Amino acid sequence: MNRIDLKFAELKESRQPAFIPFLTIGDPDVRTSIDIMKQLETSGASMVELGVPYSDPLADGPVIQRSSQRALKHHQVSIQDVMDAARQARSEGCKLPFILFTYYNPVLQYGLERIFEVLKESDISGLIIPDLPMEEDAEVRVLAEKNNIHLIPLVAPTSNDRIKRIVTRASGFVYCVSSLGVTGTRTQFHSGIDEFLTTVKEATNLPIAVGFGISTHEQFARFSESCDGIVVGSALVRQVEEALPLFEKESTRPQALLQIHNFVRELIGN
Repeated sequence: MNRIDLKFAELKESRQPAFIPFLTIGDPDVRTSIDIMKQLETSGASMVELGVPYSDPLADGPVIQRSSQRALKHHQVSIQDVMDAARQARSEGCKLPFILFTYYNPVLQYGLERIFEVLKESDISGLIIPDLPMEEDAEVRVLAEKNNIHLIPLVAPTSNDRIKRIVTRASGFVYCVSSLGVTGTRTQFHSGIDEFLTTVKEATNLPIAVGFGISTHEQFARFSESCDGIVVGSALVRQVEEALPLFEKESTRPQALLQIHNFVRELIGN
């Protein structure tokens, strides 16, 4: 069974939402990203999105853009490096379900059949490709199903009549975008967010997760009442960015990881 399914089933029993952090792999370096992944598991993450650094992102706000620029500038981190990081984290005992977050161009360049073989070998359970519309995802979907990897769709408040068509093709869970525009912390969400989430829940039996802009405990708690999972990206990546000087020295790395731990515990309220 897919690790994502197992985790949601486990959380349903305990009536807890999944905490799904997003991390740009390679910022500040791949080894540090692996250490952060392990720390996130210890701190309470349910699964983790592994962001592939990309030079021309469509959905990423300034915080995640900067993290991608650092990973590309200093280490030229590739989609292969990210999958290798997942494999290494797993070999070091990390049991979290991994979700690869990448744009379509790196996938296409890598080779569709080959990348799914490597995703499976790397024990990666899910794939999110935000710039791949459902009208063009047939080949990717077939390969995902063949390799037991969930192709997770994004659905937005503006999807309107496409919502039902998108979610009926979903696998793993449905990623609901809380706000219009790109990722980034917010104080307000789309005015019709609750009605939107209700519409999505009525259209699918899969878990639904909400993301884009969630950065505080109050926001986490608010969406925990209506969603099965909460995705936190920019707020966490900003914590990594602020801890960069501490990550530079071996003597202060534990302090940097502790800062991330404290942020997560405050966010999820434990």
